[in-house]
Amino acid sequence: MSSDPGTSDEFCHCQACLGKYTLLGDEENPRLSMFERRLPCFGCGVGWSCFLLGFLCPIIWYVAALLYCCKYYNRDPRERPGLAASAVLAVIFTAATIITLSVLLICCVNKRFLNSCAI
Repeated sequence: MSSDPGTSDEFCHCQACLGKYTLLGDEENPRLSMFERRLPCFGCGVGWSCFLLGFLCPIIWYVAALLYCCKYYNRDPRERPGLAASAVLAVIFTAATIITLSVLLICCVNKRFLNSCAI
């Protein structure tokens, strides 16, 4: 058996290899092996799927924001970025909707006011 850690079949504990390899099934931390499975929704995860589908139906962003606020990502931390992105888009969409409706309301009120003054 060679003393070179690259040719040995045993696990290397030297400083040069430290941090380069991760065990998939660790007896001390069983949560590591929990993330070997694929994410749902074609491997994208619920968060990114909601992010993409939200462009077709923005209500889906609010569902994802609710999942984010209820800490759905504790089941699988890989879901967190997609859910956070959907929550941010839900806030942006809400702000854009409020601004658009306010401008339309102001224009409508001004138009009625100008029409009533002309008579």
